[in-house]
Amino acid sequence: MTSRNTNTPVTNGASSALDQMKYEIASELGIANYQQVDKGALPSRVNGYVGGNMTKKMVAFAEQALMSGGVGQVSQSAPTDQIK
Repeated sequence: MTSRNTNTPVTNGASSALDQMKYEIASELGIANYQQVDKGALPSRVNGYVGGNMTKKMVAFAEQALMSGGVGQVSQSAPTDQIK
């Protein structure tokens, strides 16, 4: 089965890092073999749980960067002219 995902990362090369993060979070949540599992066979709640926790961690990272004076780093990581 081919993926229907047509999203393109804002930062080139981020796809593999995001995949790695996804698998690490799934493991932390106790979801075994998430990398090999057919995601279409899982309930949407499970996939949403993984995605929601990814979002929480990315927001926490951005907040930490902003608090430590990394405003430029955060604004450079996702230029708004590329977000659709």
